[in-house]
Amino acid sequence: MGTALVYHEDMTATRLLWDDPECEIECPERLTAALDGLRQRGLEERCLCLSACEASEEELGLVHSPEYIALVQKTQTLDKEELHALSKQYNAVYFHPDTFHCARLAAGAALQLVDAVLTGAVHNGLALVRPPGHHSQRAAANGFCVFNNVALAAKHAKQKYGLQRILIVDWDVHHGQGIQYIFNDDPSVLYFSWHRYEHGSFWPFLPESDADAVGQGQGQGFTVNLPWNQVGMGNADYLAAFLHVLLPLAFEFDPELVLVSAGFDSAIGDPEGQMQATPECFAHLTQLLQVLAGGRICAVLEGGYHLESLAQSVCMMVQTLLGDPTPPLLGLMVPCQSALESIQSVQTAQTPYWTSLQQNVAPVLSSSTHSPEERSLRLLGESPTCAVAEDSLSPLLDQLCLRPAPPICTAVASTVPGAALCLPPGVLHQEGSVLREETEAWARLHKSRFQDEDLATLGKILCLLDGIMDGQIRNAIATTTALATAATLDVLIQRCLARRAQRRILWLNIRGKDAAIQSMFHFSTPLPQTTGGFLSLILGLVLPLAYGFQPDMVLMALGPAHGLQNAQAALLAAMLRSPVGGRILAVVEEESIRLLARSLAQALHGETPPSLGPFSKATPEEIQALMFLKARLEARWKLLQVAAPPP
Repeated sequence: MGTALVYHEDMTATRLLWDDPECEIECPERLTAALDGLRQRGLEERCLCLSACEASEEELGLVHSPEYIALVQKTQTLDKEELHALSKQYNAVYFHPDTFHCARLAAGAALQLVDAVLTGAVHNGLALVRPPGHHSQRAAANGFCVFNNVALAAKHAKQKYGLQRILIVDWDVHHGQGIQYIFNDDPSVLYFSWHRYEHGSFWPFLPESDADAVGQGQGQGFTVNLPWNQVGMGNADYLAAFLHVLLPLAFEFDPELVLVSAGFDSAIGDPEGQMQATPECFAHLTQLLQVLAGGRICAVLEGGYHLESLAQSVCMMVQTLLGDPTPPLLGLMVPCQSALESIQSVQTAQTPYWTSLQQNVAPVLSSSTHSPEERSLRLLGESPTCAVAEDSLSPLLDQLCLRPAPPICTAVASTVPGAALCLPPGVLHQEGSVLREETEAWARLHKSRFQDEDLATLGKILCLLDGIMDGQIRNAIATTTALATAATLDVLIQRCLARRAQRRILWLNIRGKDAAIQSMFHFSTPLPQTTGGFLSLILGLVLPLAYGFQPDMVLMALGPAHGLQNAQAALLAAMLRSPVGGRILAVVEEESIRLLARSLAQALHGETPPSLGPFSKATPEEIQALMFLKARLEARWKLLQVAAPPP
């Protein structure tokens, strides 16, 4: 259905009319830089572009008081001195004669985007707006924000469409206290915010920005604050927060809509955030969110004050919303000590309210573990000023290019006819094969395990593998006979390793039986049967390993006793697309293919996987098995090493 981009050039009209070093960074160039980046990379023309319309006063009243709306309206007639005097009554705010018009456009853009997504006109989208909104409150402007765009979008979705579960993800580097105040006692809105906090010494200097602020009344547990207590947080820290805090809660909450307060002052180079997350990290965060709420994501721009970093990060998010492969993440996947401590504080505060945290399978952090905080301090030592950060940013961003989508997204090679598999539109039933001589050469290495009738199937699978590695196919599904499965997998791995460009293969062998070997590179666990156990397996083990290993592709083998339900197989395939840019080859034994083919093909093709159903807590046996593996593997794979509250 596509991706919407909501914008209006009038939102560039407001600018600071007097000297104020605190406010001068919120400038019109923020929008023009982001839009120019989208145009230069051909992303704007791929979106459904909507011209923003002003929100009505009635719509603004969903969140803001009539007196406050009237006060902002009055700014249209004030002179420079009067605007300056009014601005000083608020914290980090400036008014302009066009503020009321621009702020109504920003709010209206958020509402239009919600309408477009919830009516099915598009699947997702971004509202490119200013002024931002997440700090503004019922009767007060705050932190460059006039009307609370995302809060208005949530209220609008509840009132007009009757939604009962809305997830707001605020990855701006500042705490969106305005959103928190508005939904503090509302259990229909789960608000997650990470933000630079530094034990309360960073703006907005609020005790309610800390992890122990969890909401009030019926809303207890529906406010989730993750405070960063030092600067320099990078890709691994952001991923750890998603995998071990946000996503477990989000799956349990099961939202009907995801709203993103998309502030990119949390990206590398920004003078406000002073963080180290690279722009492509936001592509991965976006794709991880796409498995929720049927993929219905409405992102609304908040902060972001380094123009190049902002533009690149916006492009990374939009390309992911459009369905393009995620680019590789740079750097080691090692969360810093301060991040682990922050995550532990959130888990401790939220455990009473969430079953998914009560079954937490992360080992308890101890002083004997590694101390990666040295990594962050070293990074900060290398970039003590914004100027140095900017010097190191440009060459990094110059290397980030949007890779063209492969000619074929998803292909299937099966002895079962394509029509019988009920494949979704756009999935190709592969007929090509590598040369017979080449197939026979590989088969001779495994003479005792290949039958003559399996050679044609092997040739097709090798053709699919080559297509994925050469960038002609993004991902694929293939079938084998039960007798040939082990030999086929061996051939595929050896062929991958024989090619210089492909040396890191994540092999998931799901066959219903435990492997005989357990090590840092070969391990097994029983497949959990509960929803909670399965999600813990994916979020707490498989994805941290995948991101830590940084494979070139995933080889997923499903045997006859794999035990996966269709929804589980689809979710696993969908979430594995992120760490490998979609390069997945799923090998399924013939007797399972009729049941799994459509679900796997839809997930690999980019469709949102179906819900796993009601959340059920992991059994003690499932928790014990996962804890055992984590304890053995965490010393090598640092994304597994996330603090948890003691039992």
